[in-house]
Amino acid sequence: MSRSRPSAIPGPRVVIALLLLLGLVSVMLLDGYLRAEVGNDQRIRSGASADKVPDSVLDGGPLLSFPGGTARTQSVPDKTIVLTFDDGPDPEWTGKVLDVLDANDVPGTFFLVGSMISRYPSLVRDMVDDGNEVGIHTFTHVDLSYQGASRITRELAQTQLALAGAAGITTTLFRAPYSSTNDAIDNYSWPVYEKLGALGYTSVFIDTDSEDWQQPGVDKIIDLATPKSGKGASVLFHDSGGDREQTLEALPRYIKKMKAKGYTFTTVSGAQQQDEQAQAQSGQGTQAPGGQAATPPTAASDPEQAAHRKADTTTLWEGRALLAAVAVAEWTMPGLAAVLTVVGVAVLGRFGLMLVLARSHYRRRNRRRFVRGPAVTGPVSVIVPAYNEKECIAHTLNSLASSTHPIEIILVDDGSTDGTPEIAESLGLPNLRVVRQENAGKSSALNNGVRQARYDIVVMMDGDTVFEPDTVHRLVQPFGDPAVGAVAGNAKVGNRNTIIGAWQHIEYVMGFNLDRRMYDLLRCMPTIPGAIGAFRRAAVLDVGGMSEDTLAEDTDITIALHRAGWRVVYAEHARAWTEAPASLGQLWRQRYRWSYGTMQALWKHRRSVTDRGPSGRFGRVGMPLVVLFQIVTPLFAPLIDVFTLYAMLFVDFRASLLAWLAILLVQLVCAAYAFRLDREKYRYLLMLPLQQLAYRQLMYLVLIHSCVTAATGGRLRWQKLKRTGVVGSPMSGTESR
Repeated sequence: MSRSRPSAIPGPRVVIALLLLLGLVSVMLLDGYLRAEVGNDQRIRSGASADKVPDSVLDGGPLLSFPGGTARTQSVPDKTIVLTFDDGPDPEWTGKVLDVLDANDVPGTFFLVGSMISRYPSLVRDMVDDGNEVGIHTFTHVDLSYQGASRITRELAQTQLALAGAAGITTTLFRAPYSSTNDAIDNYSWPVYEKLGALGYTSVFIDTDSEDWQQPGVDKIIDLATPKSGKGASVLFHDSGGDREQTLEALPRYIKKMKAKGYTFTTVSGAQQQDEQAQAQSGQGTQAPGGQAATPPTAASDPEQAAHRKADTTTLWEGRALLAAVAVAEWTMPGLAAVLTVVGVAVLGRFGLMLVLARSHYRRRNRRRFVRGPAVTGPVSVIVPAYNEKECIAHTLNSLASSTHPIEIILVDDGSTDGTPEIAESLGLPNLRVVRQENAGKSSALNNGVRQARYDIVVMMDGDTVFEPDTVHRLVQPFGDPAVGAVAGNAKVGNRNTIIGAWQHIEYVMGFNLDRRMYDLLRCMPTIPGAIGAFRRAAVLDVGGMSEDTLAEDTDITIALHRAGWRVVYAEHARAWTEAPASLGQLWRQRYRWSYGTMQALWKHRRSVTDRGPSGRFGRVGMPLVVLFQIVTPLFAPLIDVFTLYAMLFVDFRASLLAWLAILLVQLVCAAYAFRLDREKYRYLLMLPLQQLAYRQLMYLVLIHSCVTAATGGRLRWQKLKRTGVVGSPMSGTESR
């Protein structure tokens, strides 16, 4: 109860938590972009007019460049083959294609997809080191005729960066997806090629298509790839995009066949230079449209590598950074998918376990199988710790005054400055004692109340909570069994008529109370809620009272009681109505304290896993369940929503949405059953989808924040939540149903 005013500026741990989330989202976006651009644009233009494209380009050779700004086409010289491969590199097929080329001592020109380069850079290094040539096939294999200038620039730049990172080079060769031959150029794509030419690119088409992508059969592939007698050809094969077994079988036979016919094999740059040399020897320049001679570019000293340029230092390091980021994404996403699969199974398993055990608990409870010994009718002490509770304290004490069970009320005022003890005394309740102490915290106030208590059973509640008339009586009945050391009551949200209140109401009914039914049957209840719990006074003193070591004193003492050999049970019919946080800021502070306090308590009692005998049941059963269901699963479960969004954008929208809705349906069924057991109105379940989308993400950030605080050894002080006193009296049974 020592309070500190929260700062309006996010602390470093909040920033770290947000940065972790931002980093994860960035990795997912990068991984998705490697597979398909957002929206997965698969449009392919066909049948467009080409009246603006020069006839000399449409009818010219397959190599299109723009020296001096004027379009020029070149053909592959006679008796020469340029083997081109599209859509790689592929981890299964590209290496095998390279082996075939190396075994037959012929080069190839590979038009690479940037996203594939980023994922398999070692294959690119191998093909360049082996003397092959590489060109750009865009980054995401998208039809550029549909794209704007910025997208085209990005597709080229990103692929060049990937090339630089993989092999330390850039290239001047380009092949557009879905545009294999010159007649694929139309009025929409022509400006794209003009722009590429202005940037120094040579656009490479084909005049001979093996159609290996259709898998027509090995003999057919060889036949289709064979040019007319004596003619040169730019031939298309594929090293990716599907099953390439026929390609691999056809390729060595094709190479041997063409060599037997006197053909030689070269790269695109080699064909260009051979063409230029032939033109120079004949004394003729290559004709550009309009009849003007176009000046050929200067040939590189190594014809096989004329299209390659050594990447400058900036591009090189940017490319390496891109590949490093991609490597992180490539390792992270499969790992995350595996983790989320496990978490998903755990979440669904938990729902199933809760449903089965909750039903069994409900039936056995109502048959009184858990109640042993005589009814408890003797008076008990009710301890109410309070700090600045002027809005609520009168409602709390008046609700206790109407109790059907004999009680004494001990209000322990922890140094309030708002007149809380004076308000309590002014009520004139005959069974009320007000104990004042200097501000020392909630645990200290509770321990003081235990020392002041006159009776063997003590009930603890918060100063913002109200009890029903029979709550105390129902709560203390399990103490007829001398083995019971503590009893958890059923805490309910009183201010549930707001969005935030409804979210918490669903959480209390579905999560907390179903959990308690499950833990009760398993005899490993982890927490007696601070809003409503009862203890044997001797048991509390036996474990040293309420500890001040953690912020979750309720979880701390519950685990301590288990380890001391006491039994802890749940009395679902003993209901208390509490005022839940009414704003996101207050909710964050409360759940942050709960999460961090739970971690502290679990760490404090970590040696419980080695406890033996009946007192070791919590360590053997409860500790693993609490860690799994209250830390690990909540930490990763919200990522299911993020991963679903990723799958909707980059994988399969419909299937991903249906999977998410299926999980939501399971949760809805579970929640509906919990509401039925607690006799609550089903209308609040209309808020469940929104709760999953918004509230769960908030809880994720809270838990990340708590984990960061725990990892950095930070300390968190108790914070007083703002109360309004709206929970003035307990709801009747008909109002809650």
